[in-house]
Amino acid sequence: MAYPELLYQIALTQVPQIGDVHARILLQHYGSASAVFGAKMSELEKLEGIGTVRARALRGFSDFAALEKELHFIERYSVNTYFLTDPSYPKRLLQCYDPPVLLFGKGDIDLNAQRLVAVVGTRHPTDYGRRWTETFVEALAPLGVTIVSGLAFGIDAAAHKAALKHNIPTIGVVGHGLARVYPQEHTAMARNMVRAGGGLLTEFLSGTDPDKHNFPLRNRIVAGLSDCVVVVETAEKGGSMITARVADGYNRDVFAVPGRVGDKQAGGCNLLIRTNKAQLLTSAEEFVEAMGWNERTVATPAVQQKSLFTDLSEPEQQLLALLSDDQSIHIDELNLRSGLRTSEVAALLLELELKGAVRSLPGKQYKLA
Repeated sequence: MAYPELLYQIALTQVPQIGDVHARILLQHYGSASAVFGAKMSELEKLEGIGTVRARALRGFSDFAALEKELHFIERYSVNTYFLTDPSYPKRLLQCYDPPVLLFGKGDIDLNAQRLVAVVGTRHPTDYGRRWTETFVEALAPLGVTIVSGLAFGIDAAAHKAALKHNIPTIGVVGHGLARVYPQEHTAMARNMVRAGGGLLTEFLSGTDPDKHNFPLRNRIVAGLSDCVVVVETAEKGGSMITARVADGYNRDVFAVPGRVGDKQAGGCNLLIRTNKAQLLTSAEEFVEAMGWNERTVATPAVQQKSLFTDLSEPEQQLLALLSDDQSIHIDELNLRSGLRTSEVAALLLELELKGAVRSLPGKQYKLA
């Protein structure tokens, strides 16, 4: 029986033994979730990183009908979906080694906005921490940023509220399904975030509870979705430390606001600074200078760049439309998004580089010339 492609996409996230890294391998080879499930056992087990056990798990998966309730939820509540190969999938997450295969969003969220700043911290901040957060977020308002956080009590909530107050889009990445808001006290705030051009984002199915083990997974999305992470106050073993360390592993800029020696809420920030895992941050002005955001810039749409090169083939134009001049893209991402063979993408990129349309960077990264 054939199902809608979205159902196959949801199913791919539910197959035992198939994690995000394995799913990415499969999609790079087969191009779509339905093609993955339609693949032969003999083909699957020969794929590097898949093998017999995972191939059997894929071929043996049969819970498609049970997942149809997710399709109904998505349609009924106007949930947006972002699959790994979709053009709307967050480009920054694709730079990470373990991007979630499928994301669910509530609200008209621009996950590829020009500037995304994560602001995180303790659930039990001081008054100073709350005030610093609001002052910092307010100062970013003229720069066209989007504020990302985790919708939790404390610094997360302070960041979201400050963004709403100063008309800045804000995204709450949550560790549960979209059938609820956790904590419940933030339901009204979440609704206002959706209305104000931001919203909620999760990788979990609609009925998933906010279990403890979900939050480190949530934290990696906060880190990977953003250009940088700002830690305002956190203990040495706080959840924000996970976000900061993951962000550092993703080569994101990490900033930490220092606190008084001996203050529990400042222990994590001071540790990040002391171990060179974060840049010391005392003001929004320092942050803007460090990020090179002194002047507001407008990205040049790829479609405008295409018009400068009228002698391109259709596949070349297809690749060019996926590139931008302000952010590089890895060749694996171009593979996924274009649907072209790996060898074909490599050859086309070489042609485009010779024509002066694209520029290659270290690490198999490409951007518009």
